[in-house]
Amino acid sequence: MDIRQLTPRYFVAPQISAEDLPAIKEAGITCILCNRPDMEVPASHQAAAIRQATEAAGLRFEEVPLGHQSMVPDVIAQNRRVGADSEDVVLAYCASGTRSTIAWALGQAGALPVAEIVGAAQANGYDLRNIEHVLHQPFI
Repeated sequence: MDIRQLTPRYFVAPQISAEDLPAIKEAGITCILCNRPDMEVPASHQAAAIRQATEAAGLRFEEVPLGHQSMVPDVIAQNRRVGADSEDVVLAYCASGTRSTIAWALGQAGALPVAEIVGAAQANGYDLRNIEHVLHQPFI
């Protein structure tokens, strides 16, 4: 399992499975945020299956599927509301963690310094320099 910490309470990861949940819970995560659309994965890894396992483990589950067309202000605002703005320690996941990182970055645009956003992503292996120009003003 590959969990990467962007802030003290916000982590990203590639696709998780039900088998990962004990380790995720042990790591102090209290909420799973699914950013991966169901059409990308088999039934065993779709949101309903991960939700069931997450809730059985006593964790909160949220779902905000993200694709290139859904990276719009309303969806990013929802993602921020259920993720970075919650009181939980959140693990957001998608295929590689990139979309979850971009959504977090867009949600923080205008709230955090651009260098801090890009630096947090870069420190975790996600290069956001190609969207840096967007992060200078609020996206949502």
